[in-house]
Parts: sequence; C-alpha cells; structure tokens
Amino acid sequence: MYRATVLLLLLCTACHVAFSVTDGLLPNGDFEYGPKPSQMKGTVVTAKNAIPNWEISGFVEYIKSGQKQGDMLLVVPGGAFAVRLGNEAFIKQKINVTKNSYYSITFNVARTCAQEEKLNVSVSPNSEPNDWGILPMQTMYSSNGWDTYAWAFQADASEVEITIHNPGVEEDPACGPLIDSVALKFLSNPKRTRSNLLKNGNFEEGPYVFPNADWGVLIPPQIEDDHSPLPGWIIESLKAVKYIDSAHFSVPEGKRAVELVAGKESALAQIVKTIPGKTYILTFNVGDSNNSCEGSMVIEAYAGKDKIEVPYQSKGKGGFKRARFQFKAVSTRTRVMFLSSFYTMKSDNSGSLCGPVLDDVKLLSVRQPRRLL
Repeated sequence: MYRATVLLLLLCTACHVAFSVTDGLLPNGDFEYGPKPSQMKGTVVTAKNAIPNWEISGFVEYIKSGQKQGDMLLVVPGGAFAVRLGNEAFIKQKINVTKNSYYSITFNVARTCAQEEKLNVSVSPNSEPNDWGILPMQTMYSSNGWDTYAWAFQADASEVEITIHNPGVEEDPACGPLIDSVALKFLSNPKRTRSNLLKNGNFEEGPYVFPNADWGVLIPPQIEDDHSPLPGWIIESLKAVKYIDSAHFSVPEGKRAVELVAGKESALAQIVKTIPGKTYILTFNVGDSNNSCEGSMVIEAYAGKDKIEVPYQSKGKGGFKRARFQFKAVSTRTRVMFLSSFYTMKSDNSGSLCGPVLDDVKLLSVRQPRRLL
C-alpha cells in the first residue's frame, strides 16, 4: 500500500493533475512527501515540480522539523516537514471543485525572521477583480509560534488553482514564513429559520479545523477576505477573530464557537431583515474557552443604534452565561454586531492574546399582544 501511494505521488509530480478534495488536507498538503536529494541544494528546492502535487516558484526551502536557523529551532506542528517561502516565492496546486460553490482554505503558518511578513492567498480562475487576501503576520496569536488561518473563495470553474505567495522583499532572500498543513473545506449556505433569524448563529458551519492543532483558526477581517469562511457572518474589523472547537476548548453549545481575541479591533457582524417598529430579542452565550484567559471581560452587542454591554468574570477554566437584549427595529435592515471591550492576555506568561467566547446567537421577533376592544 505504501509503495502504491509513493508511486501515485511520483506520477502526480510528473503530470501535475488536479485532485478532487473533500473536507481535509490537500494531496500532500502536509508536505511529508518531499523532493529528491538531486532536486535540492541544501534546503533550497531547485525544481518547480520537486514537491509532489505542488508547483513552486522562487526561493522555496524544504524544512525538516528541528532544523536550526541561527539560535532558533524550527518546529513543525503537523508532522516532520514544512516549506518556507522566501522573497516573492509561491506554492500552488490544482484541485477539482464544484463550480459556483464556496470553499475555505485552512493552513498553518509561522513567522521566522521578519516582523512584517505577509502572505497572499489567491485562487484562479477568478472573475472578481482583486479577489485575494493579504494576511499580515505581525501579530502572532498562539504561544507556540504557529497560527492557523482560513481564507474563503467562490469557485468560478470546476478546476481551480490555489496559490500561497510571499510578496515580501527582505534583505535575506530566505527570510519568509513557514507553511504547513494546507486543507480545504466545502462551505454550505446556512438558512434562516423560524427559530432564528440569524444565519449560522451557533457557528457550527465554518472552516476546517486541524484535529492536532489546539490553538484555533483565525478568520481574517472583511478587508482581507470578501467571502467569509464563517458563513452568514462578516468579520467587520481590523483584526481577526478566532474559530474554536470543543475538542480543544470549552464551547458553550455544540462543537464550535468564536473567541473575540483583539478587543474592539475584533468584531463580528451580520445584517438581518427586520420590520420597522417591531420588537426583537437577541440572546447569546458569553464565556471563556478554558485557555487561561482570566479577568474581567465585556462583550458589546449592537442592534442598529441600540447597544448592550455584557460583563463576564472569567477564571480561565471554562464557563458561560446567557445574555438577553431587546430592541425595536428602526429600518428594514438591522446590523447585529459583537465585539470585545478590552484586550486580554493569557495568564500563562505566553503573552498570547485571548478574549471572551461568543456562541449560540439567536434573534427572534416578539409578537405584540392584541388590544382588547
């Protein structure tokens, strides 16, 4: 079986065919199958199709976990190998998808030497101009040096090419981010129901979460991602929000929730149809994810021009409370938005940003009692 798998990968290296992917890693998405020794010069990959299933361009290094860069030890969380993208380098892969459907790419990334490192994620063909995401790496959210990002797109063809590109130009051409574990997930379109006027209020539909990654998935703001990996919701802020799962965090309801990790720079919003003059009730859970995020937290909830502040005293060990917000609609469309009032850091001396957890958000209209004549 192993020999057959290796043979298949070698054949794919030669022909660079497109694969159909269900939810999970892309073919050789964890880069565990690498170049031949003859296709490398030190750690630098010298042939464009040397990494099975991938095409590369520019200064690309094949990094083994535990390799040293000066005094720094390069650790790979998802296996034994990763790739590093130097100046203007990229990796890309073709995959088969369903045309007009929405997908989310999830990948692990680590900054190695430059403070201003960035990644440009794109998909082609693409009918929308400038539909790509520049993901800045200045803020690292996890304590182990690796973050996981999600980026979404709509497929304009049945075969698309995913490209991850380092647009940076550093003095050291090798200076660039490490990439590991690239995955894809089909995104369904959640519907509003009689029991909830909001789409995906429980956040169960979202990007792929790696089973071995215990630091959550960062969902970039709208200015970096036109199609949200969190269907129904807009990341309406300068910073990302964190998508968390019940396998690694304390989640109030179901298997998924959102952690607001960047104070007022981390906001989540949805626009919903409303009837002017009608009364609505917004309910939601506020808690902590059992990740040593301690102290006083406040989630601010907005509905149009109305606002409520919900305090939560966290012990960093999990827990939540239910909040209720009644408002009267003043227009046919109401923006429901959530943000955290303060920046919070974990109490484990890691310096990692954290924040309150939001989950199980529901919006219902209130029937007015009939007046007796």
